[in-house]
Amino acid sequence: MENAELQALMESVSQENFGKPFRHQVRFNARLRTTGGRYLLRSHDIEMNPSYLSAFGETEFIQIMKHELCHYHLHLENRGYKHRDADFRNLLRQVDAPRFCKPIERETKWHEYSCVQCETKFMRQRKMNESRYRCGKCGGKLAYLGRKVVMQGSFNEK
Repeated sequence: MENAELQALMESVSQENFGKPFRHQVRFNARLRTTGGRYLLRSHDIEMNPSYLSAFGETEFIQIMKHELCHYHLHLENRGYKHRDADFRNLLRQVDAPRFCKPIERETKWHEYSCVQCETKFMRQRKMNESRYRCGKCGGKLAYLGRKVVMQGSFNEK
């Protein structure tokens, strides 16, 4: 899907679900990592994460569009457009849009270390020089055990 197709889809979703036109720009932003989209307050534009389209399909992507359009229309009407506002929650219920989007499962790489004396395991996202560090529990030397790949649903989880 190109930005022109995305613009047409956003305009049709806005007209069908809200009965109001979408008069600003929508575009893909591949740098978005943990969110499906975002509404820009100053320019009134909307940026959408293209990885959500490929991960969950068009129906879930339209749900995210509805969520961002709730922010858009309420902000233009000078009503409560933030997540905690009652106006926002009521409009979400009316158009059947989710309050939060589903997390995308991603691989994260971890480096595993172990203490030679007490065998305590340490997991780090960055590789470190084990000769410069000691175990925080007993003061023993650390040994590098290898790299593990872990699937995570959210970047905030560890």
